[in-house]
Amino acid sequence: MLILFKLLGSLALLMFGMKSMSDALQKMAGPQLRHVLGAMTTNRFTGMLTGTLVTASVQSSTATTVMTVSFVNAGLLTLAQAISVIMGANIGTTLTAWIMALGASFDISIVSYVGFFLGIILIYMKRHRYVGDFLFGLGLLLLGLTTLRLTGNEMDLGHNPAVLSFFQSFDPNSFWTTLVFLLMGGVLTFCVQSSAAVMAITMLLCGSGAMPIYQGIALVLGENIGTTITSNLAALSANTQARRAALAHMFFNVFGVIWILFVFRWFIDGVMWVVDYAGTNIFGADMEHMSTQSRLTFTLAAFHSGFNVINAGILIWFIPQIEKFVCWVIKPKKVDEEEDFRLHFITAGFMKTPELSVLEAQKEIQSFSERMQRMFGMVQQLLNDSSSLKGKKQDDEQFAKLYTRIEKYESISDNMELEIAKYLEQVSDAHLSDETKGKIRAMLREISELESIGDACYNMARTINRKYMAKQDHFNEQQYSHLHQMMGLAENALTQMNQLMSGRKESYDVNRTFNIENEINNFRNQLKAQNIVDINNHAYTYAEGTVYMDLINECEKLGDYVVNVVEARMGTRQRDV
Repeated sequence: MLILFKLLGSLALLMFGMKSMSDALQKMAGPQLRHVLGAMTTNRFTGMLTGTLVTASVQSSTATTVMTVSFVNAGLLTLAQAISVIMGANIGTTLTAWIMALGASFDISIVSYVGFFLGIILIYMKRHRYVGDFLFGLGLLLLGLTTLRLTGNEMDLGHNPAVLSFFQSFDPNSFWTTLVFLLMGGVLTFCVQSSAAVMAITMLLCGSGAMPIYQGIALVLGENIGTTITSNLAALSANTQARRAALAHMFFNVFGVIWILFVFRWFIDGVMWVVDYAGTNIFGADMEHMSTQSRLTFTLAAFHSGFNVINAGILIWFIPQIEKFVCWVIKPKKVDEEEDFRLHFITAGFMKTPELSVLEAQKEIQSFSERMQRMFGMVQQLLNDSSSLKGKKQDDEQFAKLYTRIEKYESISDNMELEIAKYLEQVSDAHLSDETKGKIRAMLREISELESIGDACYNMARTINRKYMAKQDHFNEQQYSHLHQMMGLAENALTQMNQLMSGRKESYDVNRTFNIENEINNFRNQLKAQNIVDINNHAYTYAEGTVYMDLINECEKLGDYVVNVVEARMGTRQRDV
């Protein structure tokens, strides 16, 4: 039992070390990853190179794949770009196997202690704490590998009768044995959600002589399929393009497994020859006297790299065909997304970092902002209908239908505020960088102000509806002119706000929004004074003037809410309303 717990503990150290490294690297590079992916995916080859480098850096193909699926969901990457990035991610993840092969062959424990020492110093310095987190994670990873190697030697699995009997019960020459171990590798990877942990177990079993290399490589092939399940689960609640990207990831790996099965033993024998040849003639290693454990672990790593590189080399020429295939399999949903509340970009995915979660929330808030401008457009249409419709039955039905739609949008705005806020609260529970914490605070303020814009639109719609239902006299021509002018200013403010929400704040001139707000305030004050004069001159009744000014004041409030959204996004101080 003690040895078993040492084995499980070393695997836990390995997995936690990799997660810590991945999280630290994504915190350091998180804000830039979107721009890197966008700039370096101009064609299929640079896309694959980008996927390789990003995955080799963050040490997690799952993180890269889920990130890519989320970027497709947010419309930041095309499906073809995502497919090339995912191909590169499969190559980048093979670096992990090489690190494990080195850890299984050499005593690298001293490096882990150096990582702990330097890491804790940088963590307490705070300025470079993410570098410290990375070094500490690296130390845990290497310590886990060292402990795993020592525990494997202590277990002496190569002479354990029960273990040997289990593997000998499978016919080594049977094709069905290969399929069984392939399935085992897929199930194990899906269960532990870490292909690295399954690779470590495979190296331990093969290196000890307990499991034949052919069965070990079948497990590795299963890992390639098992790891695709995570991205597909992450895409279940995403949009059509994201689900297609996840399916392309699975197709890529399944296709590779299918063709490798036809040349299984020949390919493995070729890899073993390459490892022996390279070790002797290139690196000058004495392969004849090298331990069986070292040779087999390097063979597993070489197979993992060779298989994924060749598979990517084959399929990179067929990306357009793969894109057509996944589009044929996954058809777009035929639903009216405008009328049914659903978050489009925030998904319940796996293994997402706070940086990626913030990106999803930003895209969702952008969608929220655009929806509020559409709602204001409906209010303007409602005002026009209230003056042009003649009060017939079909006119009343048309008016009521538009008003009901505005009511639905108000309910949607309430739900969007609550759901996005709930999501951001969950993200804030993680360890965040100071920049990310600031973004979350700003986004919480943004959604609150956007919901207030929805309330202002709904208040205007209710005022117009009450006037229409009471069959009151229409506004006079001058009042309609002033209302349209005021609503035009508010519409312009919303347009400027959405330009900011959909672009980069560095290129936005915030003075444009402030100038529009000043125009709205000055015009409101002018109309307020004019309204008193017109009532005194009996141009219209006091009741009509009250309804008229209610609409003017709500437009002015809407302009204030727009300014608050802009200030939150720009990171400036909120002004007094």
